[in-house]
Formats: sequence, C-alpha cells, structure tokens
Amino acid sequence: IELRWKNKVTGISSRADGVELEVETPGGCYRLEADWVIAADGGRSPLRGMLGLPFPGETFEERFMIADVHMQADFPNERWYWFEPTFHQGESALLHRQPDDIFRLDFQLGPSADPERERRPERVLPRIRAIVGETPFELEWSSVYAFRCARMERFVHGRVIFAGDSAHLVSPFGARGGNGGIQDADNLCWKLASVVKGEARASLLDSYDEERGRGADENILNSTRTTNFMTPKSATERLFRDNILALAREFPFARSLVNAGRLSKPCSLEALSLQSADDPELGGAMVPGAPAADAPVADESGRTGWLLEHLGGNFALLVLADTPAEMPDRSALARLEPSPRLCAVSRNGPHDCKSPMLSDPEGLVRARYGGPGAVYLVRPDQHVAARFRGFDAAAIQRALLRASGNAA
Repeated sequence: IELRWKNKVTGISSRADGVELEVETPGGCYRLEADWVIAADGGRSPLRGMLGLPFPGETFEERFMIADVHMQADFPNERWYWFEPTFHQGESALLHRQPDDIFRLDFQLGPSADPERERRPERVLPRIRAIVGETPFELEWSSVYAFRCARMERFVHGRVIFAGDSAHLVSPFGARGGNGGIQDADNLCWKLASVVKGEARASLLDSYDEERGRGADENILNSTRTTNFMTPKSATERLFRDNILALAREFPFARSLVNAGRLSKPCSLEALSLQSADDPELGGAMVPGAPAADAPVADESGRTGWLLEHLGGNFALLVLADTPAEMPDRSALARLEPSPRLCAVSRNGPHDCKSPMLSDPEGLVRARYGGPGAVYLVRPDQHVAARFRGFDAAAIQRALLRASGNAA
C-alpha cells in the first residue's frame, strides 16, 4: 500500500473500464488512472460531490458538547448515563472510560445552544466538575457538535465504490459509524479482490450494495430510536421514555428497554442473494447470513485460542466431527471451487485423521453450531453462507458458486 500525503483529488471521471483522477500536490498536479476507486473520504465526501450524487437524510436539531479529560479516578468501566440529572437540568449527560486514564463526557445542550459560547472554558469546566467532583483533571479537548443520519441510495457507481461515512452517516451513539465503516471494508474487500483477480464477475459487487445497504438502514433505524429516547420530540415519546425509566428501577424487563445508545452489532445477511436456502429443520442461530459466533478452542498442541481466528480471509468449511467418519472426503473436498479452507472441530480433541483438528474444551462450539456432522460454509468476512447436516459435496459446491458470485 502506498500512502501519498498532501495529495488532494480535485477531479474524477469514470469510464466503463476504469477511473481517472486529477490530483493536486504542493509540487504540481497529475492524473492517475485506476481500475477501481474506493471513496472513503468522509461524511462531506468531495468525490461524492464531484460526481453530483445526492446524500439524502435528516439533520437533528440537538447540540451536544463533548470533552475528553485526563484524570486518575475510581469510576467503573461501564458507561454512566444520566437522564435529566440535577446537575444538568432538563438535559442528558454521559461519562465513560477510555484508554490511558482518559474519560469522555458528553452533555446534551439543546437545539438553541450557541456553539462558540459553549466551547469556552468557563462553560465547559463547571459542567465537568459537576460530574467528577473534586477529582483533579486536565482537559484534553472539547467541542460542540450536531449530527445527521443520511445514506446514498446506492454505494456502487460504476467503478467508484463508496464506503464508510461517505456512503452513510449515523449519530455517534452506539459506536455505529466506525464499526459500520469496518464492516463495509470486511464486506467489500474480498469481493473486489475476487473481481480484480478474475475469480468472480463484476456483478458480485452488487451484493455489496445489497448487504451494506441493509446494514446502513439498520444502523440509521437504531440510531434514530436512540436519539428519540434520549431527546424525546413529542409528548408521547417523553411519556414512553419517562415511564420506562421509572419502571427500570424495580423491574428487570424495563431495563432492556432503556436506550442510551445500544452498541453496534454486525447485521444479519439472512435471505440476501449470496446466501443459500436453509434447511428449516436445522435449529440454532447460525443460519445462512448470520455473523459467525466465536467460541474458545484449542489446537492439537493444547494452545488455546478462538474459533474466529481460524475463519475468515478465504472461504472456510467449518466441520463438527467427533469421529473420522464425520470428516469430509478428502478427494471431494479438493475438487471444490473456489477451494475452501477446512476448519475441523472435535469435542474431544484430535482423532485418527490426517487433517488438523481443533478441540472444543468448553463445549461452546457445539452449543452454538450444533452436534457432530454439522457443516458450515463461512464466507471470507466471517458470515455463514450455508449449512448442511453433513458433507454433501454437490450441495456445498452450489453454495460456493452462489456465495462467490459465480452461480449460473
């Protein structure tokens, strides 16, 4: 990877067979030709603007003040969230620990707050002191922000592909922006690599639109729900929020309804085009499209690790085999295209077979993926593409062709 500092893209033109970029540097301008361009240039995306692509969405009126402070404090690792506390009347506030003795504080200010005024130390420091008390601290930085939820209708535009904030924006609540961008990269890169290498048709990239579009919609929905709970816009929303908070003091069921920014999770790709139809009699949560669940495993030397360390990067065949008879036929396995990596897991450790074997010391692989004989086709981005009762070479080959974008 070559990083080019102080290189600014000032123009872009897309052709059927590639993209041409105009680049400005302190030493002059030049043109750059590329087969593909990934536009990961942020929420204000100059490339999106140059191509004249719309970015519809909703801007929320609320303003928030964010501050990072350095301090030695015995606060818990869990995030603290206050709804209309006495020290910040009528608004919300939060505190959570970050690495290296940094704590982040966030204060709701209301839609009419003046950003310039609220950034002044005489406004920032008393708010921090109201939470941390007499604990000594140093203010690292502070800012005032508002946010917007938006997304492009499509992320793939010919040979230009949008990812991260340039493709979709959400509120900062729940860590959905950064995680969504990483999930875009996980989804896109193996597909684009397959196309560039000639291993898949360019139409495989349509599934990036399909799958990450679902992810963006899910993140925007959850982000909007969080915002409405934190800052009710109507009497009905406020009544719901206040009664949930009152009930949560005594009733556990209500605590799960408190929404102060539910953390991001990978979205399910169930029933989308790359996944094979499921067997309705197979139980459990690891259906085609689900993000593969992790579990502790041990290798043949007894070294412990995690299942997901053995999945991803390429297609993989996860096989639960407690006996040699449950292992795939090696010659049939070798004929599969594209060739998947074998990841075999036995409840009792290695048995008499010629393939490397992981053991399931706590039984959690079995609990999450089912009993012996189960076979899972796992995509390079660690989503389940298909699952089977046993090793069926013809059915697995069909699933591989579908998941790799090569189905007829």
